[in-house]
Amino acid sequence: MCCLAVVLMMIGPRAAILVYWLMDPLRWKFVYSNFFIPLLGFLFLPWTTLAYVIVAPGGVEYFDWVLIALSLLADVTSYGGGAYSRRDQYGYGQPV
Repeated sequence: MCCLAVVLMMIGPRAAILVYWLMDPLRWKFVYSNFFIPLLGFLFLPWTTLAYVIVAPGGVEYFDWVLIALSLLADVTSYGGGAYSRRDQYGYGQPV
């Protein structure tokens, strides 16, 4: 199970969410009371959703908040990093 989780996280968080939901649906029902919130997390904040599902059943404490914050940072940088790296392609920021 551990090796499978690591391989899926390397492939992508959405694949990891899908397989983790198929393997342990009771954990997802325990953490989220409806289907709408995890669906939004799957679409917009997949790393944060995955981290929250991992830490929430035992209660979110101390280091768990750090893990959730790092996953939120990973989600935000995945959206902003692409635009920053493409700025040279379109000539923004270069002297005229």
